[in-house]
Amino acid sequence: MKQCKTMLLLIALLCGTFTYAQSKSKTLHFKKGEVLDILLFTGKPALSELFPRYKETAFAFALETGYQPQPLLSIAETTQGGIQPSSFVFGKWNDLSSRERFLNNILTKVPDFHEQRRAMWSSFYLAYYPMAKEVSFEIDPGKIVVATAYWEKDASKFKLFKKEWLKKAKNKGGKVLLELTDAKSSVGYMYKPDLVILTEWNTREDFDAFYKENLQMSEEGIQNVNQFIIK
Repeated sequence: MKQCKTMLLLIALLCGTFTYAQSKSKTLHFKKGEVLDILLFTGKPALSELFPRYKETAFAFALETGYQPQPLLSIAETTQGGIQPSSFVFGKWNDLSSRERFLNNILTKVPDFHEQRRAMWSSFYLAYYPMAKEVSFEIDPGKIVVATAYWEKDASKFKLFKKEWLKKAKNKGGKVLLELTDAKSSVGYMYKPDLVILTEWNTREDFDAFYKENLQMSEEGIQNVNQFIIK
């Protein structure tokens, strides 16, 4: 727990978005053409010692290239799937070219970039999405916010699964905050779900009622799932 808090504080200081009570709503806004990042990671014990150099090298180059830090989020609970990262972080880039310029040039600027990451994080996954339209959503600490990622196995069956999933969520009081498809990723950090849905629930009881029905749904159309409660 101490390690997790240390990691969150370090990343929060990096992003410049930390509030000690973590009680304020976090609003995220993405314009058409900007790129939304989803980063999932878990820190190692050496993180607090090594992080300052990462901030001065890799993160500095990201800012130079067009990266815009977003409000910090953490994972309170993994409800489905085998990976259990401790942090769920959104990021933003000016456009797709700036995002890919960072990926293509980071080793020239920071030759030990991957070594630094491996030393600090035991897991690190990346998905990024060019925004086809303007999107805004709010993370309310008074609500239950759930991030669900699905990989499809059969396109037609998955389409029916998604339709039923959304209907059940709405019937149980869920509100869709964000829906993402067509993930891009990078070698070494590959995370490419076919669908990511961010939902908001008024109470844990509302989500649990949906969750119970969700687990009873047919899995014929899906290959894999990750689901996290984030805050």
